[in-house]
Amino acid sequence: MLIAGFPAGAWGTNCYLVAPAAGEECVIIDPGHQATQGVEDALKKHRLKPVAVILTHGHIDHVASVVPVCGAHDVPAWIHPSDRYMMTDPEKALGRSIGMPLMGELTVGEPDDVRELTDGADLKLAGLDLTVSHAPGHTKGSVAFRMPESADVPSVFFSGDLLFAGSIGRTDLPGGSMDDMLESLARVCLPLDDSTVVLSGHGSQTTIGQERATNPYLRQVAAGQGSSFEAPRRGM
Repeated sequence: MLIAGFPAGAWGTNCYLVAPAAGEECVIIDPGHQATQGVEDALKKHRLKPVAVILTHGHIDHVASVVPVCGAHDVPAWIHPSDRYMMTDPEKALGRSIGMPLMGELTVGEPDDVRELTDGADLKLAGLDLTVSHAPGHTKGSVAFRMPESADVPSVFFSGDLLFAGSIGRTDLPGGSMDDMLESLARVCLPLDDSTVVLSGHGSQTTIGQERATNPYLRQVAAGQGSSFEAPRRGM
């Protein structure tokens, strides 16, 4: 298994290229702000051929490079239908008025081929098996992707802005909900094995076991408590 990840742009959003091995097909997860060159560098370094872009949600820091990446390689982009509008209307997703400056000139819009993700879908792309979990809370269309454990690799969970090392995604932007976030944490994250590796949209790698033991939000839902925490401010 090959996972090449790098933080990109003003928000340090993690973009991941995932393939069975070097020299094979790959999927690209969340090519966000200023991620295009990093994607091209990783493709060249590992001799990869992309077959799809898959998106954990529609915020501009996760989708800003979708159009150039998909266009350069003639591949589709997959996104949950509830977040699809954000690719062409990022200001609305952030509660801003149309026409307000947004990090200078950004390429926004949809690529030529957009496909919609559904909860529980099993994506078989580039020789990989990825299970989609709809996980609203950060946005209405947030999803996470899980890859099963294999003989030599633990299960991998691409959590987007659902779960971070020590925290969770913010819930104070349009479409966000702390109640939905806590429900998603309970339904999507708590059942995962402690050995599951968590690769999130921002920050460092962690595991479900580490977060179950130390993350105050995950500890809260594990204890069956209500939404007493204020919304975190990490991530867009």
